[in-house]
Amino acid sequence: MLIDDFSDKALVSRLTTRWRAVSDQVMGGLSEPSISHTIIDGHTCMRMIGDVRLENSGGFIQASLDLDPSGQTFDASNFSGVRLMVYGNAEQYSVHLRTSDNVRPWQSYRAHFTAERKWETIQLPFKKFLPHRLDTPLATGRLRRAGLVAIGRPFQADLAVSELAFYT
Repeated sequence: MLIDDFSDKALVSRLTTRWRAVSDQVMGGLSEPSISHTIIDGHTCMRMIGDVRLENSGGFIQASLDLDPSGQTFDASNFSGVRLMVYGNAEQYSVHLRTSDNVRPWQSYRAHFTAERKWETIQLPFKKFLPHRLDTPLATGRLRRAGLVAIGRPFQADLAVSELAFYT
């Protein structure tokens, strides 16, 4: 199921929800994100760039997408995982999923991938998403949000995504 092919220049997904840039600045950090609609090597995509900085207890930038326009949960229990087509700078990034079980802003379910300097398709099975700062296993029937995240170390993030989907 296609979540976004990034054909909308305003970064409105196929689910009719809008991508937004989020960073550690919400908690006093200094990381600076930017997301934009662009074309790289013939692929229409969203590009997230920015400096990830650790000062002031910071350390992340994120492109975030609510999965339901009404703010309810999204049922992805009929799918096996998340598929992305990515291009990057040979750095490690993460997909973070949030469910109705996440009550604190720092809680999520995380799976990591490396975005090489060429377009490639990455499949992240739901079983690879590990809980972060909570004990509850991932409930794919109650998803709320997905995030593409650069986190945990100081570096220059540069991640492009031309497709995001749930796969069977």
